[in-house]
Amino acid sequence: MALRLIIFLLVLAGIDLYSYQWFRHLIQPFSNTWKLFWTVIFWSGTLMTILLLLSSWITNKDIIPHSVLMYLRAYAFISYFAKLVSVPFVLIDDLRRGTGYVIKRFTSDYNYSPSRSRFISTLGAVIAGIPFTSLIYGMARNAYRYQVRKLKIPIKDLPAALQGLRIVQISDIHSGSFTAKSPVKKSIELINDLKPDLLLFTGDLVNYKAEEIVPYIDIFSQLKGKYGSYSIFGNHDYGDYVQWPSKEEKAANLEVLKKHHADIGWKLLLNQHDVVTIQDQKLSIIGVENFSASRRFSKYGSLSKAYEGVPQDSIQLLMSHDPSHWHYEVTKEYKNIALTMSGHTHGFQFGIEVPGYIKWSPSQYMYKEWAGLYTEGDQHLYVNRGFGFLAYPGRVGILPEITLLELVSA
Repeated sequence: MALRLIIFLLVLAGIDLYSYQWFRHLIQPFSNTWKLFWTVIFWSGTLMTILLLLSSWITNKDIIPHSVLMYLRAYAFISYFAKLVSVPFVLIDDLRRGTGYVIKRFTSDYNYSPSRSRFISTLGAVIAGIPFTSLIYGMARNAYRYQVRKLKIPIKDLPAALQGLRIVQISDIHSGSFTAKSPVKKSIELINDLKPDLLLFTGDLVNYKAEEIVPYIDIFSQLKGKYGSYSIFGNHDYGDYVQWPSKEEKAANLEVLKKHHADIGWKLLLNQHDVVTIQDQKLSIIGVENFSASRRFSKYGSLSKAYEGVPQDSIQLLMSHDPSHWHYEVTKEYKNIALTMSGHTHGFQFGIEVPGYIKWSPSQYMYKEWAGLYTEGDQHLYVNRGFGFLAYPGRVGILPEITLLELVSA
């Protein structure tokens, strides 16, 4: 453990010292005041990292407010990420100057051009500044900038009684990451204004422990679906990312979380289904526990168990947290499930979306279906971009989502 920490610190120090080369060239013409200002900005991430490491060694982390700690960690990461982006430009300049030095040993025709080094330094600063400013902006502006997405979902043989049924889906609340209550309260107004017939939550209510949702139970309990509100577990809800003193404490935490779902007013479906009758027409809501096609995530779900007894004359909707489950099992063995709703990916909380032109995120290199609507034959998958955030307290390009899915005849 100590060796890994030493290596980690040496890597950070290397990034600092190496990227400082272009920074020093860049601020050389500035006045002393501006030199000092930008030097403080450059080294602030380093100072933040040192303080965080020291606080973890010599004091109790709980004395630092949760929200402050989250932003400090994020700023330290952003600072080093920006510096890391600049490293290739410093390397190019070093190679150029090194090559020039060798050439100069053999000929007097070579002249070193400081202006080229300054150009490369400026270019490195501009490139490094893009992730730095965008990630800072993403924290300051986008963490609670909820976007309502409205889609019509064509369903084969949809009964007239279910025509226009309004389903509001939210996913990945991650209440342990919230830093403020006020914007969350405003989101409730947005959701209720949509007048949902069904309210569906597709997993990850907390980050690690059931206690994280307690301050927000009264807020989320204001959400109501006309014909019902349903929920499932996501991979974070099981407490798998916590070192529990005992298996009993982990199991007790899960039981408490189940109670909190009920306190909010959601019917938690754990490999179960429920049948809603609307004007004599049956609608089956199927909920599976977390199931991923990837080995990195848990497989608690059993669709066969949840599907047992589902009326075959009903319109079938599935809630499954991880979208990789859709191709892994749903489209192969459960052709009557018309619509699957998932979350999990958050759209990586980072990407570019210009409707009709660009849809890109690092998430697409991990998941074939990572955000929005996907269709195969008569079956549909909708992947919600997530309500909350995890680790990085913000979003860039991929905003937090509230989804309205309206069922229409195919």
